[in-house]
Amino acid sequence: MSAPQPGKPSRREILKPVELLIFAAVAGLFTGLVTLMVTRDITFALIAFGIAFIVTLVFIAMFALTVKPDDLERKDIHDQDAGH
Repeated sequence: MSAPQPGKPSRREILKPVELLIFAAVAGLFTGLVTLMVTRDITFALIAFGIAFIVTLVFIAMFALTVKPDDLERKDIHDQDAGH
């Protein structure tokens, strides 16, 4: 595999937000299905799905903020700030 070019994001960096959205959707789907099986109310299940989806996205965002950047990321941030 070739090394990533500077300035061009890798495939993993591009797909990371999609992975997080899929994870939140799966958590919401699980919650919605459990709610649907328990209550047999589609409206309540959709509300539970939406709440679980949004709460999962917020938690993922909060956990992403706790990760400290490594040296390569700090250099990239510094280079981007210097360009403006």
